Amino acid sequence: MSEVLEDISLPKPAILKEVNPVSITKPPLVNNKRSIAWITDKICNIVEEPTPRWWWVSFIVAVLIASYTFIGLTWLVSTGVGVWGLANPINWGWAIVNFVFWIGIGHAGTLISAILCLLKQKWRTSINRAAEAMTIFAVCCAGIFPLFHVGRVWFAWWLFPLPNSNSIWPQFRSPLEWDVFAVSTYFTVSVLFWYMGMIPDLGALRDRAKKTWRKVFYGVLAMGWRNSNRHWRNYEMAYLLLAGLSTPLVLSVHTIVSFDFAASVLPGWHTTIFPPYFVAGAIFSGFGMVLTLMLPLRAIYGLHDLITQHHIDCMCKIILATGSMVGYAYAMEFFIAWYGANPYEGFAFVNRAFGQYAWAYWIMVSCNVISPQLFWFKFIRRNPALVWIICGFVNVGMWFERFVITVTSLANDFLPSSWGYYSPTIVDIFTFFGTFGFFTALFLLFVRFLPLMPIAELKAVTPPADPHGNGTWD
Repeated sequence: MSEVLEDISLPKPAILKEVNPVSITKPPLVNNKRSIAWITDKICNIVEEPTPRWWWVSFIVAVLIASYTFIGLTWLVSTGVGVWGLANPINWGWAIVNFVFWIGIGHAGTLISAILCLLKQKWRTSINRAAEAMTIFAVCCAGIFPLFHVGRVWFAWWLFPLPNSNSIWPQFRSPLEWDVFAVSTYFTVSVLFWYMGMIPDLGALRDRAKKTWRKVFYGVLAMGWRNSNRHWRNYEMAYLLLAGLSTPLVLSVHTIVSFDFAASVLPGWHTTIFPPYFVAGAIFSGFGMVLTLMLPLRAIYGLHDLITQHHIDCMCKIILATGSMVGYAYAMEFFIAWYGANPYEGFAFVNRAFGQYAWAYWIMVSCNVISPQLFWFKFIRRNPALVWIICGFVNVGMWFERFVITVTSLANDFLPSSWGYYSPTIVDIFTFFGTFGFFTALFLLFVRFLPLMPIAELKAVTPPADPHGNGTWD
């Protein structure tokens, strides 16, 4: 029987002979087949050309806005924390809201640099340097609020375990103490990671410098970089180690920040969904801020060949994914409050949506859940102006999220006779408003004096740098 079957030759369909595996072509990460020399010139010229007028105008305005923070902090230190709009039962106000907001803004830099580096996502190369700088400057803004909320800031040494005559020691079981260690570690590793990635580019700027002060300035920062094989080997190993060290920090820092709330027993705060919910929200707001900063720079400096539509698409899709996660977390909070059958927990969430702060809650939902859904449409993602506007809504919505979590849970506590309504004072407004100027001024200084993009990494993603290719774009 088997011999008979072997002799039978069935005709094969002709279509099977013509089917070939389809290879998916990835979009280029550098458009218009730009050469390696063009990449170096384009990025270095941003630093080497005379300072444009728009930069001076923007920097002066940013410094003037930053002075509001200085005025607010001077008023606070000279008078006391009573100048803030804090009163029973709302003992946490804009200080903790702004701290969590700025820490969240700083999350995308480490995510782009570390996690996407370990996952070998090459599209990160055009945006990782600016995102890392954004991380450092955002953490600087965030650190202002916990430092000054202690009131008499000159006594803040008790935050660290130093022997003292008053026998006052930090309470290590307090999440506020954990923040000190988590944020300081995050800041230190982020600075090292950012600076380590710039060393080859600083060497290039040193070698191209024509003025003496530029040669000295970039020569000191380049730390003797000579582009040798040994230097590259040590550099790549150090960069990989820092990426591995930074990866758990992305998850741990905002998880610990969420413990400021989740470790309490207050309805609305005491929930185990906060750590992943805060991490997703931080990535969400961080990518929103990256696009908010990079899209104007892309237009001003003509960086369309380096920050391509593919980069914008990838970031929009991450914003869409993390925004959907945040929306899911909002829904699960209501579900768990109902499923847990705790009347106090149920009241806390119903009061958020329909109480005296309902206006803030629905601004939060509109900006964080509804507006990112527009990124499902390709024509939206391909319109830089619309992307920039939606990212602005994301940043506004994430600030309101922290406001809603903090204030609405405190305003209506267990004792109805002590319920209150929180309103920020002029000092609160000055201090927070000024941090945007401080952040912008630092970012403008970075754009003016340091390479905006990693030159070496951008060259590495072009076909001429492929050791297995023919050295050309074709």
